[in-house]
Amino acid sequence: MSETKKNDILSAEDVAALQPLYDAVVLALKEVYDPEIPVNIYDLGLIYELNIDKEHNVAILMTFTAPNCPMADQVLAEVKQSVEAVPGVVSCNIEMTFEPAWDKSMLSEEARVELGLDYEEEDEYGKLDG
Repeated sequence: MSETKKNDILSAEDVAALQPLYDAVVLALKEVYDPEIPVNIYDLGLIYELNIDKEHNVAILMTFTAPNCPMADQVLAEVKQSVEAVPGVVSCNIEMTFEPAWDKSMLSEEARVELGLDYEEEDEYGKLDG
């Protein structure tokens, strides 16, 4: 993400004060679903970084399950709208990356259960079939 300036570094007190906002942003992200997989983008592991600065600007580094996702623009718009609707959030900046490439090892336990996946059933590449 962007370079960190000395005055942008959060103290322990800053982090504690921002925790409720962070939790609210995570809940907002859990309201956004991948259009092809019936699991929210947070539990899918599509959010690689989530940072909130002292001014309550949110920065998200995320990916998609595939680089050629036909619904990418729609999902990005939903993420931005959902996060910026959280009371206290000033803005939301989203950066896309495909490094590392997403694979199903990034799924939360909740997503694994929702999709009926078992750790022993993974293929050699950790990819979802389909």
